[in-house]
Amino acid sequence: MDSTRIAATADERIAAILRAASSWATEAPPALTPAIKAVCIRLAEMVADQRHYLAPLPEPQESERRAVLTLVAEQLRRGPVAQELRTHLDALAELELRATGSWSLVASAQTEWVERAIEYLDRACRAIPAEERPDQYWADDVVAGIIASVKGIIGADDLHARIEAQYAGQGRPPVKRDD
Repeated sequence: MDSTRIAATADERIAAILRAASSWATEAPPALTPAIKAVCIRLAEMVADQRHYLAPLPEPQESERRAVLTLVAEQLRRGPVAQELRTHLDALAELELRATGSWSLVASAQTEWVERAIEYLDRACRAIPAEERPDQYWADDVVAGIIASVKGIIGADDLHARIEAQYAGQGRPPVKRDD
C-alpha cells in the first residue's frame, strides 16, 4: 500500500466532508455553522468507523479502503478540524451522540443518533435571536441531508444492504398472501 496515496485520499474525503458541512450550513444563519459542521464531522467519524461492515472489495482495494477510512475516522476524531470544533463535539458527546459499534447494526441506535443530532441543532438554533432562526423543521432537513452526503462521500451507501444480507440469512422471509 502506498501510504502517501492513502493519506491524500483520506485528506480528499475529509475535505469533501467539510465542503458538505459548509454546503448544508449555507442556508442557516452563520452562528449555526459550527454546530452543523460538528454534526457532520461526528456522523462521518461514525460511518468511517463502520468500515468493517461494508461489502468487501477485491484486494488490494479492500486494504486500501480500510486504511483510508481508518485514517479518516482518526483525523475526524483528533485532527485539526476536531480541535477547531472541540466545544461543539464535546456538547454532542454530552447528548450521547457518539454511538458504539452497534450504531450500524441496530436501527434503534441509528434513530437515537438522528434524534440527538436534531436536538443538538435545535438547541443551537434557540441560542440565536428569534428573528434569525430558520423554520422549525430545518434541523430535520439538515440532519437528513448530512446523512445522505456523508454516506455518499465515505462510500457507505451499501452499508445497510450488506448488514441485511449478513444477518438475514436466506434473505427476507416470504410475505404471506391472502389470495
